[in-house]
Amino acid sequence: MIALSLAEIATVVGGQTYDIPDPAVSVTGSVVRDSREVVPGSLFVAFVGERVDGHDYAADVVAAGAVAVLASRPVGVPAIVVDDVQAALGALARHVVERLGATLVALTGSVGKTSSKDLLAQVLRRHAPTVWTPGSFNNEIGLPLTALSATDETRFLVLEMGARGIGHIRYLTGLTPPKIGLVLNVGTAHIGEFGGREQIAEAKGELVESLPADGAAVLNADDPLVRAMASRTKARVLLFGEAADADVRAENVRLTENGQPAFTLHTPSGCSDVTLRLYGEHHVSNALAAAAVAHELGMSVDEIALALSEAGTLSRWRMEVTERPDGVTIVNDAYNANPESMRAALRALVAMGKGRRTWAVLGHMAELGDEGLVEHDAVGRLAVRLNVSKLVAVGGREASWLQLGAYNEGSWGEESVHVSDAQAAIDLLRSELRAGDVVLVKASRSVGLEKVAAALLENHTEGEVSGR
Repeated sequence: MIALSLAEIATVVGGQTYDIPDPAVSVTGSVVRDSREVVPGSLFVAFVGERVDGHDYAADVVAAGAVAVLASRPVGVPAIVVDDVQAALGALARHVVERLGATLVALTGSVGKTSSKDLLAQVLRRHAPTVWTPGSFNNEIGLPLTALSATDETRFLVLEMGARGIGHIRYLTGLTPPKIGLVLNVGTAHIGEFGGREQIAEAKGELVESLPADGAAVLNADDPLVRAMASRTKARVLLFGEAADADVRAENVRLTENGQPAFTLHTPSGCSDVTLRLYGEHHVSNALAAAAVAHELGMSVDEIALALSEAGTLSRWRMEVTERPDGVTIVNDAYNANPESMRAALRALVAMGKGRRTWAVLGHMAELGDEGLVEHDAVGRLAVRLNVSKLVAVGGREASWLQLGAYNEGSWGEESVHVSDAQAAIDLLRSELRAGDVVLVKASRSVGLEKVAAALLENHTEGEVSGR
């Protein structure tokens, strides 16, 4: 964080100081909510959770070097006490970004936020010092913590914004007002909470509504609901996609023998060839989104193409590809799942597994509401239509819908199996995998299918991870 005195922070957040000998002492380290992340000069933010109360760690974090605690009650060590810790954290983030000389880029979408953010960060950091959201820290706590990690040297601040309802993104843009807003797509993720795709579009469009007149709205030309957001912003609009009228577009899209996408990148300043290190054709759209923002920020097409071609995966369990010494390839995409990302992952599996046996180890997709049965059934059917060798559906009711869809679509009923839990899937795969097989592991985060991928890689540590 940029250096701020405890007195200045107290003023910004409207707090009172307790047990602070010298209010002129500055926070020079990171702002953290996890006591294990404290370094000398840190400010520790004490949240009260369902199982853990951060205030209980106050003495420990100060002993570890934190200069103070942002708290909702006195804690016997240097503290700035406020009525609402979350609101205070947001106010501090707003103050810091207003002091920065950085350009704020915010992105949202139903699918691909983290992958696109990681690509964009790797492209922009070749151009100038860049800070970006780690993992999926895209909510009302993670976003201000990311913003507060910027320093005086930061020139680009890339912020992922998530939403579970109307008004969420509006709140986040109030904390960190972006100059450039990127909307990737409108899908069915969290549709059970929103009620429909139109409501999701309404929420995602809050991002472009927040942009200033001298800013830029970067919109997916291939998604009608995103394209329509052009009417909701006073900023300049830049379109990306495979549509002929997209300002930044891909032509001659194809997959390499390994299932990695290649294409010719066209921008208003010229064209250049790109071959991604990531897996699956769905990453073309993510790459175009990153390219469009980079173009807007002044990078040349050759710089962008080179950076995209060298970019890997920064976040765990997202199409993380590891090949074991026996030739079995494990694709760990277990961080999260929704219908769109499930379909993309299955197509990537098939592209990677040409001439090899393919396994789709899938669990349920959360927060689909009334659409759950139809969407799980459709994913199961798609696995068979794509000629995935075997679908292993893991878990309870929703997993049974996956398997039933595959069973009803299949010719012999042998294309799928339903198992009760991750351990049952591990046992099945350990007994039936053979050299050269490709295994995709994917489900909503709550299912914890990363355990399957980890188990299949045990005693195979000499394998190589690709896309990193």
